[in-house]
Amino acid sequence: MAVAGHNAAMASPEIDALTQALARLPGLGPRSARRAVLHLIKKREMALAPLIAALQAVERNLVTCSTCGNVDTRDPCGVCTDPRRDPTTLCVVEEVADLWALDRARLFPGRYHVLGGRLSALDGVRPEDLAIAALLVRVADGAISEVVLAMNATLEGQTTMHYVAERLASSGVRVMQLAHGLPVGGELDYLDEGTLALALRARRVVE
Repeated sequence: MAVAGHNAAMASPEIDALTQALARLPGLGPRSARRAVLHLIKKREMALAPLIAALQAVERNLVTCSTCGNVDTRDPCGVCTDPRRDPTTLCVVEEVADLWALDRARLFPGRYHVLGGRLSALDGVRPEDLAIAALLVRVADGAISEVVLAMNATLEGQTTMHYVAERLASSGVRVMQLAHGLPVGGELDYLDEGTLALALRARRVVE
């Protein structure tokens, strides 16, 4: 009984809460979370304190870009205010993670628009639940000549792509889609940069 009691008290409630919080993050399970916590404790000065400071800074300053829907610490975000980007091309993605995946290696030279999800009758996600109206407003301004629909290669993603393409049909802009070299069911955030670059270079008109 003493051994069981000892095991139950190995970590304080605070450390246990930190471990459980980390374990809920994507890609981390209980074992990985425990290793991460032990590392943070061991390297308190070099790892734990900077992590806490970074998390607090993000919590204080985190905003959603009112132009594209990206998540940043300023509004408009760094992508929208970058003067090196081509303002005539727009890449439409489902989620912020997709934007970050495409932009990690500067694969797309233009700007982005985050829909905030994808159409799904099963989940009750309707067109008005996504930032489609805001996309149409941006296109109507007249500065954009090409829209690349970078939806994930899932049934819902392709449904969303065709719906958005239909809404853009009368806008006069060229509407493109990623090459079909993307794996069926694949999501942009999990693809390597080479595959993403190839898909962007081989983009074609939406059919």
